[in-house]
Amino acid sequence: MIDVCLLGTGGMMPLPYRWLTALMLRCGGSHLLIDCGEGTQIALKKKGWSAKPIDVICFTHYHADHISGLPGLLLTMGNAERTEPLLMVGPRGLERVVTALRTIAPELPFPVRFLELPEKEQEFRAGPYHIRAFRVNHNIPCYGYSVSLPRAGKFQVEKAKALELPVRYWGILQRGETVELDGRTYTPDMVMGGARKGIKVTYCTDTRPIPSIAAEAAGSDLFICEGMYGEKEKETKARENKHMTMYDAARLARDAEVSELWLTHYSPSLSWPEDYMDEVRNIFPGAIAAKDGQTAELRFEDED
Repeated sequence: MIDVCLLGTGGMMPLPYRWLTALMLRCGGSHLLIDCGEGTQIALKKKGWSAKPIDVICFTHYHADHISGLPGLLLTMGNAERTEPLLMVGPRGLERVVTALRTIAPELPFPVRFLELPEKEQEFRAGPYHIRAFRVNHNIPCYGYSVSLPRAGKFQVEKAKALELPVRYWGILQRGETVELDGRTYTPDMVMGGARKGIKVTYCTDTRPIPSIAAEAAGSDLFICEGMYGEKEKETKARENKHMTMYDAARLARDAEVSELWLTHYSPSLSWPEDYMDEVRNIFPGAIAAKDGQTAELRFEDED
């Protein structure tokens, strides 16, 4: 199970009713934050979630509306007496950018580790998450992220019994480890069924709509995507500034065959995103004009 909360839905600058874009995912005690615009920690407080247990922060890019909330968030985490390491992930230049921001947050009681993304596509593990970063098309290096929670097959009790494998070793094989016993080697595939469908969340913002985004988001349970403009007269502006309209996002969701689309990263001029949703849903019926604090609990298919 993954808890998902879109803490803020604004682009460019915060508004009294809309914080800047940031996404939090929680799974089994592990907390993952994607982007950290101004006001992120206020949005967290409003949600009732804590900043202290954040294990990983991924940045799409280094425009201010995606990272300017970081110094305050780090200070809040430090004041909560956090000591565990924090991993930060982002395009090249991450350590330089964060070091500059930390001029006003120099003393932290926990170490910060950096993973910079040198490739157009890169996969890594963080806690329970399998994360795939992929380059998108903005006016500076920018990445989208697909966060997956894979699920192994069911443990086949009858197979384990047929192998005469003592019960105390079953859990080891379930964890994907190998067992050596009485000169024999037991591997997980000997007692595990085929992999089951996991959970996938894809987050993409500040880009033109390119086909590779649909390929990366394919089959996602939740696709969170920039819908900066709803006004048709803003299409030219979107192209010039390498952003997307709500209709671009809907077409990507349709092509990717995702289960649900949350639009985010609205322009300050877009006061009422819901006004444009009839046409958006004509393209992709599962679209939602997300609001700050939009939350979902994503469960495995056969999980109660």
